[in-house]
Amino acid sequence: MKVGIIGATGYGGLELVRLLSSHPAVQEIQLFTSSEEGISFSAKYPHLTTLYDQPLEAITKEAIAQLDVVFLGTPSGISGQLIPKIYNEQTVFIDLSGDLRLKNIENYENWYGKKAAPQGLVNRSVYGLCGWNDAAIKEAQVIANPGCYPTATLLSILPLLQKGLVKHHNIIIDAKSGVSGSGNKPSQMTHFTETTEATTIYKINQHQHIPEIEQAIELFTGKVEPITFSTHLVPMIRGIITTSYLQVESGVTEEQLYRAYEDVYADDPFIRIVPSVQKLSTNQVRGTNYCDITINLDARTNRLTVVAVIDNLVKGAAGQAIQNMNKIMGYEEQAGLKQVPLFI
Repeated sequence: MKVGIIGATGYGGLELVRLLSSHPAVQEIQLFTSSEEGISFSAKYPHLTTLYDQPLEAITKEAIAQLDVVFLGTPSGISGQLIPKIYNEQTVFIDLSGDLRLKNIENYENWYGKKAAPQGLVNRSVYGLCGWNDAAIKEAQVIANPGCYPTATLLSILPLLQKGLVKHHNIIIDAKSGVSGSGNKPSQMTHFTETTEATTIYKINQHQHIPEIEQAIELFTGKVEPITFSTHLVPMIRGIITTSYLQVESGVTEEQLYRAYEDVYADDPFIRIVPSVQKLSTNQVRGTNYCDITINLDARTNRLTVVAVIDNLVKGAAGQAIQNMNKIMGYEEQAGLKQVPLFI
């Protein structure tokens, strides 16, 4: 299989290169750029010297047509305009940006502040939340890879919402991410002096992942109410932890809650349910496609705390994208994704 990566020099692109290099079905990886054609990839990233010394290629429709799968790791606002120019019926397109996730393009323009992709392309795309949309994913040619925050949030609360064990209203989600989630373009927000020894809340009640989470809840449960979703930047490179607070329906026990996860994720190789712990760390999933989940029911308030941890660059981006590719192409789901966590 021949695959291409558009936006290979970003952090998501780098993770795709790392993971795809050990995929048993990937014969060739072509790396594309819109502005640095001819520059050696290893010149940009010396840790890849002798491994990926090939020059970055220009993006052309002819080159893309020769590939089985193309991953787009571009910033939001680019892939939605680019895919129509390079689209062909033979290639699978997996977009890691947010351009194809929101079915209502007015919502996209309101929340992202960018021009939306054509409605026809958005309609054709399939939301690639693995384990929840698999039937559609397997038949898809265009995948909207979920965002990192939504992946951790949705995987951890959807089983409970779907089975009616918790209330849909008044859901509060507190999320924290490492700085790699902001990409590799320098900014004041991710400057060393701004992030070191500091935790920062940002985009208060304005984060673009809010409508994505609400849309997915409606898609997979048939119900939706507004959520409260707060995001924080913490002084680490990679990792996401989401802490969700939900009101449990009357009479529901913690045993029933855990059974819901077991029913939904019994055959999912990447979801690990961690029962009855007082500690959950992003360290335990670093560098992998795992999502670890634990819950704690407070008998005093009848409120449930749901905690999930993922690596934002893997399960939250490149890993789930490859998992989607495996489903579409008929490969074993864990192909290229069997890494042991980098705990330290």
